[in-house]
Amino acid sequence: MASPTPIHPWRFFRAGGFDQVKLETGADLMSLDQLDQKLWVALACPVAGLEFDLNTAALIDSDHDGRIRAPELIAAVQWAGGALKNPDTLIKGGDSLSLDAINDGTDHGKQTLASARRILAHLGQPEGASVTLTQAMDANSVFASALFNGDGVIVPQCADDPAIASVISEIAGCMGAVNDRSGKPGIDQERADKFFEACAAFDGWMKLADARSILPAGANTAAAAAAVQAIKPHVDDYFGRCRVAAFDPRTLDILNRAKEEYIQIAGHQLTIDASELAAFPLAQVAPGKALPLKTGLNPAHASAVATLLTEAVLPLLGDLSELTESNWAALQAKLAPYETWKAAKAGGAVEKLGIARVRALLAGKAQVSVNALIARDKALEAEAANVANVEKLLRYVRDLCLLCRNFVNFSDLYVAGGPAIFQCGALYLDQRACFLCLTVEDAGRHASMAGLSGAYLAYCDCARKGTGEKLGIVAVISQGDDENLMVGRNGVFYDRKGRDYDATITKIVASPISLRQAFWAPYKKLVRTIEEYIARRAATADADTQTQLTTATATAPAAGTPAKPLFDPSVIALLSLAIGSLAAGAATVLAFLGKVPLALLPLVLAGVALVVSSPSLLLAFIKLRKRNLGPILDANGWAINARAKINVPFGERLTAIAKLPGGSSLNSDDRYAEKPVLWPKLAIAAFFLIWIYSLLDYSGILFRLTKDWETPLGTPPSNYRSNTNAPPQAGSPPSTNAPAK
Repeated sequence: MASPTPIHPWRFFRAGGFDQVKLETGADLMSLDQLDQKLWVALACPVAGLEFDLNTAALIDSDHDGRIRAPELIAAVQWAGGALKNPDTLIKGGDSLSLDAINDGTDHGKQTLASARRILAHLGQPEGASVTLTQAMDANSVFASALFNGDGVIVPQCADDPAIASVISEIAGCMGAVNDRSGKPGIDQERADKFFEACAAFDGWMKLADARSILPAGANTAAAAAAVQAIKPHVDDYFGRCRVAAFDPRTLDILNRAKEEYIQIAGHQLTIDASELAAFPLAQVAPGKALPLKTGLNPAHASAVATLLTEAVLPLLGDLSELTESNWAALQAKLAPYETWKAAKAGGAVEKLGIARVRALLAGKAQVSVNALIARDKALEAEAANVANVEKLLRYVRDLCLLCRNFVNFSDLYVAGGPAIFQCGALYLDQRACFLCLTVEDAGRHASMAGLSGAYLAYCDCARKGTGEKLGIVAVISQGDDENLMVGRNGVFYDRKGRDYDATITKIVASPISLRQAFWAPYKKLVRTIEEYIARRAATADADTQTQLTTATATAPAAGTPAKPLFDPSVIALLSLAIGSLAAGAATVLAFLGKVPLALLPLVLAGVALVVSSPSLLLAFIKLRKRNLGPILDANGWAINARAKINVPFGERLTAIAKLPGGSSLNSDDRYAEKPVLWPKLAIAAFFLIWIYSLLDYSGILFRLTKDWETPLGTPPSNYRSNTNAPPQAGSPPSTNAPAK
């Protein structure tokens, strides 16, 4: 009985609020097929839009659907690990690979090693000990640009005989071209086979036309059939109307169209062919009447009837001046075999070559020659694949571990400090740097999903002057506040290559950024509301004043007329009422505060402030701990398999606030600073002195500090309130401060 597969000893680390597997050795990578995919951070990611080599991603994407899935990543790791003696080479990475590291114990490893040696020999380094990715790419490019490069596609230049080169071009023109490895248009075996099959079918179909019954007008039969089909609906309509007129003569005027219809058309400018009459009968309808072919025709169809006469009637029925219904039926009957034959056309793809060229191709050796060229190219298929495999292996050595660190786990983001492959750069805005930036194609569609992350998102359009380069990004803002963040705000975006872009905020998905912001949010909102209200009232009052002045000037009383008072007494009454209401509210607040001991007043005020801010703080506390990177990446085409949290400490690393560098000095004298006002500072100082004095007095500390020099030893001051509830000492008289009963 086969021994069970040993279980790989996995090691995990916790980051982002969830467990992630460590990928420290090649054995870890080679055992990914044993790791439960529920423990993977991602299950799929897009090929494009990442800071990851697009060519490598295309190699991993084996089904070429634009997405890399977990099975495809596992297959790539297994292939690369099988081509190496030690899979730890995948952990080390690098752009070069020692030939000794390639495993010649597997088929694809042995073939890859042989191709690597041929590449070095071609470069004049037959004794070379290692091959680089650049060398492999150049060799692959040189091989791909060769006329015969093993892809099974030939181009016209592959043929030494110009006649065969012309055949290849004809096949591509009829069946469609396919690009070879070099990008040149050519043909493959499938297209060549279909072409010659079409030639044989077209030739067989044309042979059926040799019978006289199929081509009653000889070479002119196609033109005759076309002339009949062009006018057939109108001829059928004419004879149908004649039948109706024969059935009931009362309908004759109706069938020939009413006079009013002609009047309506005649009221407009007509074209020379009277196309406005296209829906009218071909000729005047009468019971049993033949269709005139030369005179008395509807001018809108006169040209089509003339073609019918010359192309079909004359060669098939003779020179007729009119066409009876029986003549019309006979004409169609003669052309019916041709129409049937035409409907059964085969090999239409090569019809444009003409039957003579098709029969020449079938009679010669064109097919044999084309097939021989394709076979010659396919004979190099294995060599081409092996040369490509050298580049593939070197790409996997360089890039596979990087992808795993951003797919199986997110160690590049959480442990290494980034950047991860989905981070496209940094946005500098409002004295902060946002490092978690992702490319976005459609901000509206992205925001509908990314908004579920609970993070503050700023969508920006970025452009580089002079180059025309543009891109859209979304930046996660996780430190500071949003007081100066708004649509239209400008910043600078630096991509991973260090290139700068002008960035403009186009959309904001607002969420709490910090607890400090949440604490002050209610007060800032109150201040903004008051400011807006005052500004609105001031603007209204100013407008009213201007209106009153204008009205007063325009309606000035005449001499001797009593002047209207400028102020309405009711306005003063309303102002008094408003001031009274405010005073009453202030009195209520002061009355409440007056009952509070002065020593406890700061604590009460702090408690009130906490009560006001607590809803905002609680909401921010919950949301800040629920921020999740998953929806942001899912909106970009990822399939995130874990709750990748962006908690407060991690958020502080993703967004950096401006700070003075260490060892620097600051001259805080601002020459443009406003002159300080002294009385607020004095008022605050006085308040704190009074509060400290009250606190000392309330707690009894002040009495204990002063009793030694204010009164004799053991005698309390007269205004000191003793504890009347304390039990009397034995042998002492009852307290005189006890309340009377």
